[in-house]
Amino acid sequence: MWYTPRRNVSNVTGLQVVNILRFITFLIIAIVFTKIGVSKEQIGLFEMSLFIVSVSNFFWVTGIIQAFLPLYKGSRTFGDLANEDERRSPEIFNTYLTLIAFSLFVFTVGLVLQDHFSVFGHSGKVPLLNVTLWYLLLSSPANLVEYIYMVRNKSGNTLSYAYITYTVQLVAAIVPPILGYNVIWSLRGLVVVAVIRNIWLLTLIYNYASIRFSFSFVKELLYFATPLLVSALISGSAQYVDGLVVSIHFPAEKFAVFRFGAKELPFVIMLATGLSNAMLTEFSTKESLQDTLVKIRRKSLRIMHTMYPLSLVLLLFADPLYKFVFSPEFTRSADIFVVYLLTILSRLLFPHTILMGMKKTRAVLRVSVMEVLINVGLSLWLVNHYGAVGVALATIIAYFLAKVVLIIYNYVRLGIGPQQYIPIKWYLFYSVALGTVFVLLDRGIIVI
Repeated sequence: MWYTPRRNVSNVTGLQVVNILRFITFLIIAIVFTKIGVSKEQIGLFEMSLFIVSVSNFFWVTGIIQAFLPLYKGSRTFGDLANEDERRSPEIFNTYLTLIAFSLFVFTVGLVLQDHFSVFGHSGKVPLLNVTLWYLLLSSPANLVEYIYMVRNKSGNTLSYAYITYTVQLVAAIVPPILGYNVIWSLRGLVVVAVIRNIWLLTLIYNYASIRFSFSFVKELLYFATPLLVSALISGSAQYVDGLVVSIHFPAEKFAVFRFGAKELPFVIMLATGLSNAMLTEFSTKESLQDTLVKIRRKSLRIMHTMYPLSLVLLLFADPLYKFVFSPEFTRSADIFVVYLLTILSRLLFPHTILMGMKKTRAVLRVSVMEVLINVGLSLWLVNHYGAVGVALATIIAYFLAKVVLIIYNYVRLGIGPQQYIPIKWYLFYSVALGTVFVLLDRGIIVI
């Protein structure tokens, strides 16, 4: 999809490329589906399957992996061992087992409750649920691959893995509809790719993990992971609740329109997540805290210099872009998309990374609860004045206020000033510019 040299690839860059390739892959799949004439109903069913997988695993996969990263070199169970790169890691093996256990649990719950869901206005069994559950079961543990490469400082291998697996995933998803088959065959193709990713993961377990189960480490991992996964569940609930409401009250065609629009700026969340997760390992090394904060400020500024200008361009040309990239039927998705562009105001602030790296995960959890309460309260108020756009704006405001509270917490409780890890002048300049353009465009009320 593009070429990045394997040499001198940092952990941050490796994770960011993986996240970007993941986004591009599913974006191309969506574009191909619309261009070859797949019906909106079929696209809606495919998107619903991906939505079910995402809403079922995003929070616990995120929490477990984010807890694993700072524990890899500094857990109480195994200690801060020397010559880290030369030893086999029991942390990797036990994290893998934890992900497998969670995957099996969610898979089983899905099978038990499969006749008690309601989507697209109809009760009963969710369409394509069986293949969706298999995809969830197999794809969730495979997310560990890129992080094993990261902690072993083999980011060049991360790129090879990403290029190969996402290319195969793209082919597996788009070939069946091109040949005239139902989208269920696209999902089956994704399941096959998930099997390949798991085989790849098992080779890494064999090469780098110590096959030694430790209940003590699993408890330690879950102790740190629990507030993180609850925080991820709470903070990420807004977009998923919106999706669930749409799926219950509208048919599959409308759900497809909503899903195509309910996206943040391409690459921002991928770059931000990659930076945040990669920096978590820096807090477990002997390197000083100040050096780590400087890295966060420098690398976040690099993202700002590219993503804010791109946000402005997309804000100005969202309507013709959606019409050209997808089809005229999805032009209304642009109305939803332009509001989500404003999430960049909070995504490129990283006070939570500092707290997670320093293992102060309870503070992140408390602020996430506050974020949801603000979001719900503002949504109920703003919807009376601005319609559906008010609900979207409430989410943007809640995200931003949560980051402000975390910044204040770091300053008051930890003595870490915002200027130490935020390029304040550039951030203010870009944010004011984006906000001004958004207000002047006056998009109006979103109607799904």
